[in-house]
Amino acid sequence: MAADIHAIADEVFATIGTGRQISTFTSRPAGLTLDEAYHVTAFLNRKQEVRGDKRLGRKIGFTNRTIWEQYNVYEPIWGYVHASTVRDLRATASLPLTRFVEPRIEPEVIFGLASAPTPDMDETALLSCVDWVAHGFEIVQSIFPQWQFSAADTVAANGVHGALLIGPRHTIGHNIAEWQKTLAAFEIDLLCDGRVIDHGHSENVLGGPLSALRHLVSLLSRDPINPPLGAGEIVTTGTLTGAMPVRSGETWSTALKGIGLSGIRLRFD
Repeated sequence: MAADIHAIADEVFATIGTGRQISTFTSRPAGLTLDEAYHVTAFLNRKQEVRGDKRLGRKIGFTNRTIWEQYNVYEPIWGYVHASTVRDLRATASLPLTRFVEPRIEPEVIFGLASAPTPDMDETALLSCVDWVAHGFEIVQSIFPQWQFSAADTVAANGVHGALLIGPRHTIGHNIAEWQKTLAAFEIDLLCDGRVIDHGHSENVLGGPLSALRHLVSLLSRDPINPPLGAGEIVTTGTLTGAMPVRSGETWSTALKGIGLSGIRLRFD
Protein backbone atom coordinates (compact mmCIF):
# COMPACT_ATOMS: atom_id res chain seq x y z
CA MET A 1 0.00 0.00 0.00
CA ALA A 2 1.22 3.49 -0.84
CA ALA A 3 -0.38 5.13 2.20
CA ASP A 4 0.86 4.54 5.75
CA ILE A 5 -2.29 2.91 7.08
CA HIS A 6 -1.15 2.74 10.70
CA ALA A 7 -0.11 6.40 10.72
CA ILE A 8 -3.47 7.47 9.25
CA ALA A 9 -5.36 5.41 11.83
CA ASP A 10 -3.28 6.96 14.61
CA GLU A 11 -3.99 10.47 13.30
CA VAL A 12 -7.73 9.91 12.98
CA PHE A 13 -7.89 8.27 16.41
CA ALA A 14 -6.07 11.24 17.94
CA THR A 15 -8.34 13.77 16.18
CA ILE A 16 -11.90 12.50 16.59
CA GLY A 17 -13.57 14.02 19.63
CA THR A 18 -11.08 16.84 20.05
CA GLY A 19 -12.81 19.48 17.93
CA ARG A 20 -9.72 19.72 15.72
CA GLN A 21 -9.69 19.30 11.93
CA ILE A 22 -7.03 17.99 9.57
CA SER A 23 -6.27 18.02 5.86
CA THR A 24 -7.72 15.24 3.74
CA PHE A 25 -5.57 12.18 3.20
CA THR A 26 -6.35 12.06 -0.50
CA SER A 27 -4.80 15.52 -0.90
CA ARG A 28 -1.48 14.43 0.58
CA PRO A 29 1.48 13.14 -1.49
CA ALA A 30 0.86 9.45 -0.72
CA GLY A 31 -2.87 9.76 -1.36
CA LEU A 32 -5.40 7.22 -0.11
CA THR A 33 -7.49 4.67 -1.99
CA LEU A 34 -10.87 3.33 -0.90
CA ASP A 35 -9.39 -0.12 -0.23
CA GLU A 36 -6.67 1.43 1.92
CA ALA A 37 -9.29 3.45 3.79
CA TYR A 38 -11.16 0.31 4.85
CA HIS A 39 -7.90 -1.01 6.27
CA VAL A 40 -7.76 2.21 8.30
CA THR A 41 -11.32 1.46 9.46
CA ALA A 42 -10.23 -1.94 10.72
CA PHE A 43 -7.29 -0.48 12.67
CA LEU A 44 -9.52 2.22 14.16
CA ASN A 45 -11.94 -0.44 15.37
CA ARG A 46 -9.10 -2.34 17.04
CA LYS A 47 -7.93 0.84 18.77
CA GLN A 48 -11.44 1.47 20.08
CA GLU A 49 -11.76 -2.08 21.38
CA VAL A 50 -8.32 -1.98 23.04
CA ARG A 51 -9.50 1.17 24.83
CA GLY A 52 -12.46 -0.86 26.11
CA ASP A 53 -15.05 0.62 23.73
CA LYS A 54 -17.22 -2.31 22.64
CA ARG A 55 -18.20 -2.56 18.99
CA LEU A 56 -22.00 -2.54 18.70
CA GLY A 57 -22.53 -2.46 14.94
CA ARG A 58 -22.14 -0.43 11.76
CA LYS A 59 -23.35 2.78 10.18
CA ILE A 60 -23.98 3.04 6.45
CA GLY A 61 -23.32 6.42 4.91
CA PHE A 62 -24.17 8.05 1.61
CA THR A 63 -27.02 5.70 0.84
CA ASN A 64 -29.09 8.78 0.00
CA ARG A 65 -28.46 9.46 -3.68
CA THR A 66 -29.95 12.96 -3.41
CA ILE A 67 -26.89 14.18 -1.47
CA TRP A 68 -24.14 12.55 -3.56
CA GLU A 69 -23.42 15.59 -5.69
CA GLN A 70 -23.37 17.90 -2.67
CA TYR A 71 -20.55 15.94 -1.04
CA ASN A 72 -18.85 14.63 -4.18
CA VAL A 73 -19.27 11.07 -2.89
CA TYR A 74 -21.08 8.82 -5.33
CA GLU A 75 -21.33 5.49 -3.53
CA PRO A 76 -22.39 4.20 -0.11
CA ILE A 77 -19.72 3.71 2.53
CA TRP A 78 -19.76 2.30 6.06
CA GLY A 79 -18.10 2.66 9.46
CA TYR A 80 -18.20 1.08 12.91
CA VAL A 81 -20.48 2.05 15.78
CA HIS A 82 -19.20 1.64 19.36
CA ALA A 83 -20.77 1.77 22.79
CA SER A 84 -19.32 5.20 23.55
CA THR A 85 -21.36 6.82 20.75
CA VAL A 86 -24.70 5.01 21.14
CA ARG A 87 -27.55 5.87 23.49
CA ASP A 88 -31.30 5.37 23.67
CA LEU A 89 -33.38 8.40 22.75
CA ARG A 90 -35.70 9.27 25.62
CA ALA A 91 -38.72 11.57 25.38
CA THR A 92 -36.79 14.55 26.80
CA ALA A 93 -33.39 13.73 25.28
CA SER A 94 -30.66 16.31 24.97
CA LEU A 95 -27.14 16.14 23.60
CA PRO A 96 -24.18 18.48 24.11
CA LEU A 97 -22.35 19.47 20.93
CA THR A 98 -19.01 20.39 22.47
CA ARG A 99 -17.10 17.32 21.28
CA PHE A 100 -18.34 17.44 17.69
CA VAL A 101 -16.87 19.48 14.84
CA GLU A 102 -19.24 20.88 12.20
CA PRO A 103 -22.03 18.54 13.41
CA ARG A 104 -25.02 17.63 11.28
CA ILE A 105 -28.16 15.64 12.01
CA GLU A 106 -29.49 12.70 10.01
CA PRO A 107 -32.86 10.98 10.59
CA GLU A 108 -32.47 7.27 9.94
CA VAL A 109 -33.95 3.80 10.27
CA ILE A 110 -31.97 1.43 12.48
CA PHE A 111 -32.04 -2.36 12.59
CA GLY A 112 -31.04 -4.74 15.39
CA LEU A 113 -29.93 -8.12 14.05
CA ALA A 114 -31.13 -11.39 15.57
CA SER A 115 -28.94 -13.52 13.31
CA ALA A 116 -26.19 -13.07 10.75
CA PRO A 117 -27.41 -12.20 7.23
CA THR A 118 -25.77 -13.62 4.12
CA PRO A 119 -25.30 -12.00 0.68
CA ASP A 120 -27.53 -14.51 -1.10
CA MET A 121 -30.64 -13.44 0.83
CA ASP A 122 -33.50 -11.51 -0.74
CA GLU A 123 -35.13 -8.77 1.32
CA THR A 124 -37.75 -11.10 2.84
CA ALA A 125 -35.07 -13.46 4.11
CA LEU A 126 -32.95 -10.52 5.21
CA LEU A 127 -35.79 -9.09 7.29
CA SER A 128 -36.14 -12.48 9.01
CA CYS A 129 -32.64 -11.85 10.41
CA VAL A 130 -33.81 -8.59 12.02
CA ASP A 131 -34.94 -8.60 15.66
CA TRP A 132 -36.14 -5.00 15.86
CA VAL A 133 -36.47 -1.79 13.88
CA ALA A 134 -36.26 1.75 15.24
CA HIS A 135 -36.14 5.36 14.12
CA GLY A 136 -33.27 7.49 15.35
CA PHE A 137 -30.81 10.28 14.72
CA GLU A 138 -27.21 9.89 13.68
CA ILE A 139 -25.02 12.89 14.44
CA VAL A 140 -22.23 13.12 11.89
CA GLN A 141 -19.18 15.37 11.97
CA SER A 142 -16.31 16.25 9.66
CA ILE A 143 -12.71 16.25 10.82
CA PHE A 144 -12.02 17.75 7.38
CA PRO A 145 -12.79 21.50 7.06
CA GLN A 146 -16.10 22.54 5.49
CA TRP A 147 -17.16 18.98 4.72
CA GLN A 148 -14.77 18.76 1.78
CA PHE A 149 -13.46 15.23 1.25
CA SER A 150 -13.50 12.18 -1.01
CA ALA A 151 -15.11 8.81 -0.34
CA ALA A 152 -11.78 7.41 0.87
CA ASP A 153 -11.35 10.26 3.36
CA THR A 154 -14.79 9.76 4.89
CA VAL A 155 -14.19 6.00 5.21
CA ALA A 156 -10.87 6.67 6.95
CA ALA A 157 -12.73 8.98 9.34
CA ASN A 158 -15.03 6.05 10.30
CA GLY A 159 -17.82 7.23 8.04
CA VAL A 160 -17.90 10.67 9.75
CA HIS A 161 -19.82 9.03 12.60
CA GLY A 162 -20.32 11.08 15.74
CA ALA A 163 -23.22 9.64 17.72
CA LEU A 164 -26.27 7.42 17.30
CA LEU A 165 -29.46 8.05 19.25
CA ILE A 166 -31.99 5.25 19.00
CA GLY A 167 -35.72 5.72 19.50
CA PRO A 168 -38.25 3.07 20.60
CA ARG A 169 -37.43 -0.41 19.28
CA HIS A 170 -40.22 -2.34 17.56
CA THR A 171 -39.95 -6.11 17.36
CA ILE A 172 -40.37 -7.54 13.87
CA GLY A 173 -41.88 -10.80 15.14
CA HIS A 174 -44.28 -12.38 12.67
CA ASN A 175 -45.06 -9.09 10.90
CA ILE A 176 -42.36 -9.45 8.26
CA ALA A 177 -44.65 -8.78 5.29
CA GLU A 178 -46.09 -5.59 6.82
CA TRP A 179 -42.69 -4.21 7.83
CA GLN A 180 -41.25 -5.03 4.42
CA LYS A 181 -44.06 -3.13 2.73
CA THR A 182 -43.93 -0.03 4.92
CA LEU A 183 -40.13 0.19 5.05
CA ALA A 184 -40.15 0.62 1.28
CA ALA A 185 -42.79 3.36 1.10
CA PHE A 186 -42.87 5.82 4.01
CA GLU A 187 -42.26 9.57 4.21
CA ILE A 188 -40.59 11.76 6.81
CA ASP A 189 -40.40 15.44 7.75
CA LEU A 190 -37.35 16.79 9.57
CA LEU A 191 -38.12 19.83 11.74
CA CYS A 192 -36.04 22.38 13.65
CA ASP A 193 -37.83 24.25 16.45
CA GLY A 194 -41.15 23.17 14.94
CA ARG A 195 -40.39 24.31 11.38
CA VAL A 196 -40.07 21.77 8.55
CA ILE A 197 -36.50 21.90 7.21
CA ASP A 198 -36.56 18.97 4.81
CA HIS A 199 -38.79 16.18 3.55
CA GLY A 200 -37.60 12.69 2.79
CA HIS A 201 -38.79 9.34 1.50
CA SER A 202 -37.73 5.79 2.22
CA GLU A 203 -36.74 5.37 -1.43
CA ASN A 204 -33.95 7.92 -0.92
CA VAL A 205 -31.75 5.33 0.80
CA LEU A 206 -30.98 2.98 -2.10
CA GLY A 207 -34.67 2.26 -2.57
CA GLY A 208 -35.37 1.63 1.12
CA PRO A 209 -33.59 0.83 4.41
CA LEU A 210 -33.71 -2.92 3.73
CA SER A 211 -31.99 -2.36 0.38
CA ALA A 212 -29.32 -0.35 2.19
CA LEU A 213 -28.80 -3.20 4.65
CA ARG A 214 -28.58 -5.69 1.81
CA HIS A 215 -25.97 -3.50 0.11
CA LEU A 216 -23.84 -3.51 3.26
CA VAL A 217 -24.06 -7.29 3.56
CA SER A 218 -22.80 -7.56 -0.02
CA LEU A 219 -19.96 -5.07 0.56
CA LEU A 220 -18.75 -6.90 3.66
CA SER A 221 -18.83 -10.26 1.89
CA ARG A 222 -16.06 -8.94 -0.36
CA ASP A 223 -14.06 -7.25 2.40
CA PRO A 224 -10.78 -9.09 3.14
CA ILE A 225 -10.10 -7.43 6.50
CA ASN A 226 -13.35 -6.36 8.20
CA PRO A 227 -15.79 -9.01 9.52
CA PRO A 228 -19.30 -9.61 8.16
CA LEU A 229 -22.34 -8.59 10.14
CA GLY A 230 -23.15 -10.82 13.11
CA ALA A 231 -26.05 -11.53 15.43
CA GLY A 232 -26.70 -8.72 17.89
CA GLU A 233 -25.24 -5.95 15.74
CA ILE A 234 -26.96 -2.61 15.24
CA VAL A 235 -27.06 -1.18 11.71
CA THR A 236 -28.15 2.36 10.91
CA THR A 237 -29.01 2.71 7.25
CA GLY A 238 -28.35 6.31 6.17
CA THR A 239 -30.08 9.65 6.23
CA LEU A 240 -33.58 9.89 4.79
CA THR A 241 -33.24 13.65 4.27
CA GLY A 242 -30.36 16.02 3.79
CA ALA A 243 -27.78 16.11 6.58
CA MET A 244 -28.53 19.41 8.30
CA PRO A 245 -26.12 21.55 10.36
CA VAL A 246 -27.11 21.83 14.03
CA ARG A 247 -26.37 24.37 16.76
CA SER A 248 -26.71 24.53 20.53
CA GLY A 249 -30.15 25.64 21.67
CA GLU A 250 -32.01 24.04 18.78
CA THR A 251 -34.61 21.28 19.11
CA TRP A 252 -34.93 18.88 16.18
CA SER A 253 -37.79 16.46 15.61
CA THR A 254 -39.36 14.23 12.98
CA ALA A 255 -42.82 13.25 11.78
CA LEU A 256 -43.30 10.01 9.84
CA LYS A 257 -46.15 8.90 7.61
CA GLY A 258 -46.88 5.41 6.30
CA ILE A 259 -44.94 3.33 8.84
CA GLY A 260 -45.41 2.19 12.43
CA LEU A 261 -42.59 4.35 13.77
CA SER A 262 -43.23 7.48 15.81
CA GLY A 263 -41.44 10.78 15.39
CA ILE A 264 -38.56 11.60 17.72
CA ARG A 265 -37.22 14.73 19.38
CA LEU A 266 -33.74 15.91 20.41
CA ARG A 267 -32.46 19.15 21.91
CA PHE A 268 -28.88 20.27 21.54
CA ASP A 269 -27.19 21.85 24.56
